[in-house]
Amino acid sequence: MSQSNKQVIEIKPYLSKDLLRFYQVTYPTLNKWLDGIKDKIGKRNGAYWSSKQVEIIFQELGIPKTISY
Repeated sequence: MSQSNKQVIEIKPYLSKDLLRFYQVTYPTLNKWLDGIKDKIGKRNGAYWSSKQVEIIFQELGIPKTISY
């Protein structure tokens, strides 16, 4: 894969619907996955997952293979 074909995911605050698009799953699936790591990510403060929480989510669930944002 050439360098120009690689996509970069920025670690920044995201809404749950952004994570849904990244992982291409439904709300129930994402919630189940996040419930399994809630002791590591903690509670969301408002509508957005913090940058640190997003970093932990990507570490625990893996970097999404398909990005449609």
